Amino acid sequence: MLLNAEKLISMKQLKPVLLVLLATIWISISEFVRNQVLFKSFWIAHYQGLGIAFPSAPVNGAMWGVWSLMFAIAIYYLAQKFSLLQTTLLSWFMAFMMMWVVIGNLGVLPYGLLLYAVPLSLLEAFIAAWIIRYFAKK
Repeated sequence: MLLNAEKLISMKQLKPVLLVLLATIWISISEFVRNQVLFKSFWIAHYQGLGIAFPSAPVNGAMWGVWSLMFAIAIYYLAQKFSLLQTTLLSWFMAFMMMWVVIGNLGVLPYGLLLYAVPLSLLEAFIAAWIIRYFAKK
C-alpha cells in the first residue's frame, strides 16, 4: 500500500514537469519552423539591410530553447488560474507583444513580418496552452 502511494505522489509531482516539457517541445518546433524554415530568408535580408548579420549561431538556438522553456512555464502557471482563451492571450501578450516592443525599440523588428507572426504566434500560444490544459486532465 505504501509503495503505491509513493508511486502516486511521484507521478503527481512529475506531471507538471512533463506538461511543461511537452509544451516546450511544441513551442520550440513552432519557433524553429516559423523563424528558420518559413521566414529565415526574410530575417537575413532584413538584417543585411541594417548592415548587421542575422544571429544564427548554435548559442542563439540554445537561447531560443531556454526562451521556449520559460514560455511554457509561464503558460503552465497561467493555466492554473485562467481559461484557455485567457491563458492564450495573457501568455501571448507577455511573450510576443513585449518582445516585439523591445526589438522594435532596438530597431531590428521587421514590421512587415508581423502580418504573419501575429496569427502564427497566437496559434503557438493557443496550442501550448491547450496541451497543458488538455493533458493536465488526463
